[in-house]
Amino acid sequence: MSQYNDVPGGPAGSGKKKRKKKVLTVLTVIIVLLAAAAVFGYTYIKDALGPADAGNKKDVTVDIPIGSSVSTIGKILEEKNLIKNSMVFQVYAKTKENGNLQAGVYDLNPSMNMDQLIAALKNGKVYRHPETSFTVPEGFIIPQIAEVIAKNTGSNKEDVMKLMNDPSFVKELQKEFSVIDNKVYNKKIYYPLEGYLFPAKYEFDEKQPDPKAVITKMVQKTQSVMDVHQEEIEKSGKKPFEILTLASMIEEEAQRPEDRPKISGVFYNRLKKGMKLDSDPTVKYARKNFKVQVLYKELKVDSPYNTYKYKGLPVGPIASPGEEAIKAVLNPAQTSFYFFYARPNGQVIYTKTFDEHKKIVQKYRNEWQERAGKN
Repeated sequence: MSQYNDVPGGPAGSGKKKRKKKVLTVLTVIIVLLAAAAVFGYTYIKDALGPADAGNKKDVTVDIPIGSSVSTIGKILEEKNLIKNSMVFQVYAKTKENGNLQAGVYDLNPSMNMDQLIAALKNGKVYRHPETSFTVPEGFIIPQIAEVIAKNTGSNKEDVMKLMNDPSFVKELQKEFSVIDNKVYNKKIYYPLEGYLFPAKYEFDEKQPDPKAVITKMVQKTQSVMDVHQEEIEKSGKKPFEILTLASMIEEEAQRPEDRPKISGVFYNRLKKGMKLDSDPTVKYARKNFKVQVLYKELKVDSPYNTYKYKGLPVGPIASPGEEAIKAVLNPAQTSFYFFYARPNGQVIYTKTFDEHKKIVQKYRNEWQERAGKN
């Protein structure tokens, strides 16, 4: 036993004081850091809730699509430099209990704080009534879209088609939107912008908007939708071009929403096994003839779009896929099916073997023949 243990102020007492001093110092540092973090966090959030640019009252046109989530709206506002942080917007908007934010075209400006932006989006106070409004349905192909654009811009279809196929214009779009892949310049592709003109409702201030502006807005919409799913796209290991191509096939095959993930699952199963995709819509696109029934002899048409003749995906998209078809590509149903057959009534029958599939085809094939006869 040490001879100093009972002596006040000896080495043992001195050691205890030093340890206490160190503990107090550490606690003080922690408290200071926590206080600093709290002050920083408060300041950061307060700043994020304020105007993005208090001195800038110049209006910015913002298009909030129907069905947009709070997170999607936050990303749109951040892209337009109307807010500083989309995550803060998302959390704050949900805690405000302001109800659903309304879709539409708005004039907003960077001098508005987050409360003002949320109020505007909820109440539609700065909602503008567009001069021109039209909808491009899911599954439309370039010639059909060109017709819609021509009708609503005072142009003729041929000029719109020429613009869509202009390599210099496509390159301009590619510089602005990363979603466009170099594969669109493949000479075997019918229309370079096929699959990139998003099917949705579009609104414009002008009575006859510039077709170039319309097409640009449609590609911009595709980019924004793909950006929302960027994390899933990266996990999938697929490029946007491949996703849009497969999504376009699913869009054309599925007649009911619930079948999109299932059909996607079947396509994935066939791809993994090295089987041809055998998709009728790719044959219709390959022959540029979209009549109802595909004849047996047409399954052998020599085209890089024909998935009955060539394995893997077609050379490019065969239509304009909607967001649900894109989501089906990114989240396919886990299934053991390798075949499916779509009936005219919308029912899709899934089978595991080719023999089962042939029986289904023989049983219901006459339905498509009868439908073709009526048309």
